[in-house]
Amino acid sequence: MPHYVYDIKPPAEPKPAKQPPTRIYTLSEPPYRRQPPRDGTQYHNGAPDTAIVIDNGSSAVRAGWQTDGDPRLQFPPLMARYNERKLSRKVCYVGSEVYLDGTARGQAKSAYEPGSNIVNNWDVQEGIFDYIFVKLGIDGDAGVDRPVVLTEPLGNLPYARKVMSEMMYELYSVPKVAYGVDCLFSYDFNGGRTGLVVSGGNTSTNLIPVVDGQPLVAFASRLDWGRSHCVEYLQQLLKAKYPGLLAQGKVTDTQIEDLVRDHCYVSRDYANDMLRMLDWTGLEDRDMIVQLPFQEKEVVAKTEEELRLAEERRVENARRLREQAAKMRLDRLIRKEQELEYLKQLQRQISEASTKKEKHALLEDGEFKDENQLDRRIKESEKSIRKQRNKDVGDVEDEVPTYPLLDIPDDQLDEEELKQKRQQRLLKSNHEARARAKAEKAAEKERQAEIQRKDDERREADLDGWLDERRAAYQTTLQRIKERDRLKADLGNRKSQASQMRMKQIATLASDNPLGRKRRRGQDKNDDGFGADDADWMVYRDIQAGRNDDDEEDEEEDLDGQIQTLEAQLLQYDPHFTEQSTQRAQKDWTKSLVHSFLRGPWPFDANSAREANQMHINVERIRVPEVIFQPNMAGVDQAGIVEIADDLLRTRLDGHAAQAAVVQDVFLTGGYALFAGLSQRLAQELRAICPAEQPIHVRSARDPLLDAWRGAAAWAGRDESRRAFVTRQEWMEKGQEYLCEHRLGT
Repeated sequence: MPHYVYDIKPPAEPKPAKQPPTRIYTLSEPPYRRQPPRDGTQYHNGAPDTAIVIDNGSSAVRAGWQTDGDPRLQFPPLMARYNERKLSRKVCYVGSEVYLDGTARGQAKSAYEPGSNIVNNWDVQEGIFDYIFVKLGIDGDAGVDRPVVLTEPLGNLPYARKVMSEMMYELYSVPKVAYGVDCLFSYDFNGGRTGLVVSGGNTSTNLIPVVDGQPLVAFASRLDWGRSHCVEYLQQLLKAKYPGLLAQGKVTDTQIEDLVRDHCYVSRDYANDMLRMLDWTGLEDRDMIVQLPFQEKEVVAKTEEELRLAEERRVENARRLREQAAKMRLDRLIRKEQELEYLKQLQRQISEASTKKEKHALLEDGEFKDENQLDRRIKESEKSIRKQRNKDVGDVEDEVPTYPLLDIPDDQLDEEELKQKRQQRLLKSNHEARARAKAEKAAEKERQAEIQRKDDERREADLDGWLDERRAAYQTTLQRIKERDRLKADLGNRKSQASQMRMKQIATLASDNPLGRKRRRGQDKNDDGFGADDADWMVYRDIQAGRNDDDEEDEEEDLDGQIQTLEAQLLQYDPHFTEQSTQRAQKDWTKSLVHSFLRGPWPFDANSAREANQMHINVERIRVPEVIFQPNMAGVDQAGIVEIADDLLRTRLDGHAAQAAVVQDVFLTGGYALFAGLSQRLAQELRAICPAEQPIHVRSARDPLLDAWRGAAAWAGRDESRRAFVTRQEWMEKGQEYLCEHRLGT
């Protein structure tokens, strides 16, 4: 991702070790908040014209009487209704009560479609209204004989308002209803008259210019990004960061919402802060560790005697394995020498053959296509034997052993002597192989010394050219190592292309080769010619990929040895190649950007269940809220709020009398206003697009979440609200879409 990539300058000294983390956050269960009991005091003792105020939001529903200072009820717009088998009746849970029961949590439905602030599930909405009216002490049989003030989003659909009014008048017999925009209620409650309202809601962000208390709805703009999208975006980032850790049901949306609320903030300088977010200095303060539920493995404590015995067994097993490995290498060397001797004998027979037909017959017996292929096979065998002889085969003994039984015929020996003869024959073969290995090692040592002498002469004659060759060889070897590691990883993944190709080859071989031992008559007629080309036999090597045979082990050791040799040469003669450029330094986790991104400034123990179930939130803390300024980061093809404000001020309000006054009171409300640093960042961005002499003031609502309800309650008690109510009689006479306009409505 481009937001994570930047050039890293390796430090000259090792990074100091960090103290173990002291702040580890845990995920809380979905909140269950017990609602207040049914209270009918206000209903029975209050004035008949006291309105019920309902802030019908997509993230939370808030309800109460207009005379209350704060809403009496606050709960999410959720409802779960299902048949309870134990009670043999249908039960209904509303709001946070759905978190009380596991079945209710699974059956919970929202009144809103995900990502929308328009009501579309009217059964849930009806259950929410029933719950509100019952909690406020209203008898449902007689209907609701109090006025109702409802908030709605900016630009609410006429159909949604029509169904809502029909529900109020027909179902609940409400005498009159008034609608208003939630963010305008909040702006009015905070004393706003002329300014720019930035409503960062749950599903969208709206920018509404207001002049003398009257909103210019025709100039309003909408950005399809809100608080709920931040939750989805953080969840996507964490799933990509820790695949498999956020399994279905392991982390809920409510818990992700808690992470957004508790750990995310708006950066004052996003570009620079992103570059410095993973810097080693201070990373322990910027990295937040979130602990997921886990089950630690039980570790049985052992006594000192048990530990000592276990260590002795480990040492003994290691010694035995080394002996077995040495014996197996020696046996393989003997087999390779025998094979080489056979190939050389075949080569001599071919050279002594008098006719081409005889040569061709010898090649067919050896399964070779021509003499060139035989020569290549001999060279490969010699090279493989030379490599293996240079390994730890040891030196031959100073005293030459004797094998007296080998010269005696078998018919002159008894059973015990025959057994000893076989042992002596094996010992003699081993002794001869070790002797040949010692001679070969001496010859190889002389050859390497000659190669080193020529290389030194080449370096002294042309140092720059020699360094260029070493750098190119270093990069080539690194690429081969990467390809080797990638192939191993692909073979470990059964869904990778390499594994699928291997399975196809196995299936092809299984289908083309019959399982019966006897060859059927006429089977040779369908021969596909497999084996005519020597490359055909490589398919067996391909399908056996992943096995540590001799050649693969030799190749791995050669690559690692070449890297070490090239690094030593470059460290000695290349001034630009430092200790930090070596592969050992590059693999140091303290210098790894990926490790800092995934695990913070602390080491990671893959065997620890606790650490394996931890999430580190660092760059996501500023990346998630930044989308409101750069929507393209999350794939939203819209302009950010700064570009929208710039277009509104320069184009839509161009020449308007209140053009300059609008930016003098930029008002933030809604859930997005809870992000720390949002007002400072927005003021900074607006200063960059406005004239230098233009005064700019950005402020947030005193309570971005509750001020919409408080503003609606305060407005319901004013005289101006009486002209905004639509009575049930007016609704029946003038049509279902009839609406009284007022300055805080759509």
